[in-house]
Amino acid sequence: MYNTTKTDLMKRALMAVRDYGVHLTLFRNAVDEWAGLNTTDMECLRLLFLKGVATPSELSRHTGLTSGATTAMLDRLEKAGLIERQPNPKDRRGTLIIPAKLASQKAASWFESAREAQAELISSYSESELEIIADVFERFTKLWDQEREKIQKDR
Repeated sequence: MYNTTKTDLMKRALMAVRDYGVHLTLFRNAVDEWAGLNTTDMECLRLLFLKGVATPSELSRHTGLTSGATTAMLDRLEKAGLIERQPNPKDRRGTLIIPAKLASQKAASWFESAREAQAELISSYSESELEIIADVFERFTKLWDQEREKIQKDR
């Protein structure tokens, strides 16, 4: 019989995290294509859903796009009815980008099947298992933010 060691379990867990990230990216790319948007457009939209508001410069910095490419991306998202541009009250020449009122409902409909599958999967775990799962994802989120900050600081 094979005895699983902590080292083996750590490798398995890290491979599972890696595979999760890869498969989530593949899924998101498929949704992006199905929705008629490119990956950068959707990443920008996801960032806006997370932050609520951003300047074009912030979005340019987060996406790695030039200012011209960011403007083109925002034009596509605005044309698709997913974002709105508003004057920046702190900068008369500036603009704020926010998700359009119906954008979250529209985007949510693209992920309805996945949300249902996630709910079914997650409901199969006990409360103590859910505590561990939530803890792991919360810690990985913090880890990725810290690693991103290190990289950005070193530039």
